[in-house]
Amino acid sequence: MTGYRDLIHGREVVVCCGTGGVGKTTTAAATALAAALDGRSAVVVTIDPARRLANALGIDELDNTPKIIDGPWPGRLGALMLDTRSTFDEVVRRNAADDAQAERILSNRFYRNISTTLSGTQDYMAVEKLSELYESSDWDLVVVDTPPTRDALAFLDAPLLLARLLDNPVYRMLTAPSRGVLRIVNSAAQTMLRRLARVVGADVVDEAVAFFQSFEGMEDGFRTRAMATLDLLADDRTAFVLVASPRRDTLEEARFFLRQLEGSGLDVAAVVVNRMLPTMSTSPDRSFAIASARLHRHVAAAATALADHTSAAEGDDQRVEDLMGEVNGATLVKVPLLPSDVHDIDGLNQIAALLVRGSGGVLVE
Repeated sequence: MTGYRDLIHGREVVVCCGTGGVGKTTTAAATALAAALDGRSAVVVTIDPARRLANALGIDELDNTPKIIDGPWPGRLGALMLDTRSTFDEVVRRNAADDAQAERILSNRFYRNISTTLSGTQDYMAVEKLSELYESSDWDLVVVDTPPTRDALAFLDAPLLLARLLDNPVYRMLTAPSRGVLRIVNSAAQTMLRRLARVVGADVVDEAVAFFQSFEGMEDGFRTRAMATLDLLADDRTAFVLVASPRRDTLEEARFFLRQLEGSGLDVAAVVVNRMLPTMSTSPDRSFAIASARLHRHVAAAATALADHTSAAEGDDQRVEDLMGEVNGATLVKVPLLPSDVHDIDGLNQIAALLVRGSGGVLVE
């Protein structure tokens, strides 16, 4: 078992996963900041459409390339917001044999439509951006705020799904219509395409076929990159951080994510539970006993509030303890409920300190 400081100091990739609304983006940003404070060169990739991260970092906006954030840290901190279309364009240019092939794809109407709307595109482009940043050697640590989805494996499965697509017989028929035995198979393919054209329109089908045929010769580059990324995600260089809140429903979602990761042979290195209620020195039973006594109405109201708080806090602690009973050897960090949302660098710095030291100044393991 290691602490969160060991995680940010010893790993090269940290993937923050969890359901939406639990502070995943903030945790990812604070993790990168903690690494910069530790002297490392760290970059965070966010998928957050609300642009809260840019505001918290004190800059106007983020785009698809890392923006360096200046601050009083010995390391280097960068941040970017994934632009799915721009990343897809970059991938096409990188893998194309020449500028002419790249232009045929980028100008294709079918490509322009699917580059932002096709299911799974955002997940794959998040993986692509991770690969690009990691292979650039500009960063000691890449922190990824995964896309908001209930399926933890959508992000992880994206490279494998691409590899399967490139090996699919239908794809191979479309990209090589005149090669060997495919001439025979293509008669069936043409029948299928004609039927499809009656439903969606001949122009759409023609654009789609032209798009796939433009990819001929690029498959090896895509496949090699996809498999290398899968190796990276499964390697000890990468750590998965499960982010949750103490609410019953979000902890159930965390269990769902945990089972998915474990089903793929991946271990969770740390669990971060945000918005924990502070633990009081009195017990729920004692608090309710005080609230039941004959007290002045103002004191009684305060005692009742204390009783409610201690009961809720105890319930939160028990639910988190139950979750950790299902996690093998992971670090647990409880981040307390703060007076206000994180909206600036000072707030992120506070979260970064809590991640490293843990709730109450002591790392909980």
